[in-house]
Amino acid sequence: MPRWHHAGAGLPETGSGECALGMIYHMLQAAQDLLNPMRRTARGGGGILAGLDGAHPAFSPVRQMRAAMEVFGHAGITHARPAYAIGPVRVGNRLVEVEEEVVAATPFASLLHFRKEAGIRLPRVLVVAPMSGHFATLLRNTVQVLLQDHDVYITDWHNARDVPLAAGPFGLDEFTDHVMQFLQEMGRGAHVLAVCQPVVAVLAAVAIMAEDRNPHSPRSLSLLAGPIDTRVNPTRVNELAQSKPIEWFEKTLIAEVPWRHKGGGRRVYPGAVQVGAFMAMNLERHVGAHHAQFWNLHDGEAAKAAMHRRFYDEYFAVMDLPAEFYLETVRSVFQAHDLPLGKLTFRGRPVRPEAIRRTAMLTVEGEKDDICAIGQTMAALDLCRGVPVTMKRHHLQTGVGHYGVFSGRRWAQQVYPRVREVIQANEG
Repeated sequence: MPRWHHAGAGLPETGSGECALGMIYHMLQAAQDLLNPMRRTARGGGGILAGLDGAHPAFSPVRQMRAAMEVFGHAGITHARPAYAIGPVRVGNRLVEVEEEVVAATPFASLLHFRKEAGIRLPRVLVVAPMSGHFATLLRNTVQVLLQDHDVYITDWHNARDVPLAAGPFGLDEFTDHVMQFLQEMGRGAHVLAVCQPVVAVLAAVAIMAEDRNPHSPRSLSLLAGPIDTRVNPTRVNELAQSKPIEWFEKTLIAEVPWRHKGGGRRVYPGAVQVGAFMAMNLERHVGAHHAQFWNLHDGEAAKAAMHRRFYDEYFAVMDLPAEFYLETVRSVFQAHDLPLGKLTFRGRPVRPEAIRRTAMLTVEGEKDDICAIGQTMAALDLCRGVPVTMKRHHLQTGVGHYGVFSGRRWAQQVYPRVREVIQANEG
């Protein structure tokens, strides 16, 4: 599976030279403008050729043409959020329809509620998604599984290139503020599940709320595969973040949004650059996947073709990150290690994880995670000294990498039951 969660992941391994990323952003946009009509034409042409298809060998050239057109037609980057499209979920012994409802919004995010008529009161859970170059819809499976037993909300982050300059900057403080605001909106007694990159900001938010004796502090906090302390078992991603000064990241990886967009002039880390870096890390794998898709379409393997299309439609849907958030994350989390060293602040105020006393905690790590190594997330339990030992749990999931901690079969069958147990034990 691709690596898409850390703001510091997928860093291009370049030399000392700086790239004119602003110009590259405009060139990428120009290429997208040129190719989009061609891709639409290819998708339409593939649909027409599908009607001319046949099993006889004489139709093989038609099938090849159709396959090539469809592969090309679906291979482009977009900046539009895909639909969650979560169908009915099983609650108890019946299937219940799910409706999406925005219950609060800022220029940078919506608090999205997956509302369902379960007929019973279910624990409320806020899923804090990573802001990492892809949309929160990549946590679709995480949400689907949680919906069986919970009333689920998610931080649905907006594409920074669509946020006007007048909305102001968005850094780690603003991210932390959003977590607190959304918990306030949900009301007392909620639970929080943070996936990967946002675990630092979420832990900071809960610590500030605990110190202020905020009645909306969450009852439980589940931290899944996140970089609390990247000094522990450093990964290649961590080493890349340490390999350059923060000034290099700012000069080399930050661009201005073209003026044609709502966020024109906003400084961002472009999502297209992030995806390009990810693909370069596993180029042979991606090329092989598209080659296999060609033959899936040619041979009529509809189920395999649909699975490939769903994955890459999501993978190629990118969002730009606000420059402040990206740079502060690289500096504070991956370079300076502010949280574990007791130097993290929120709006100038020290963040004290030891202030957390009444929020139960669960940390989850993956045995084969090469993005967030074993021990990096569990470090949160040591930082939160005020939480009684009886309210702390850790789970190391065997046989999974980064993505498998919160998506897929082992997430549903082995990790999720641990999350559910912690929530249920602290719901009263």
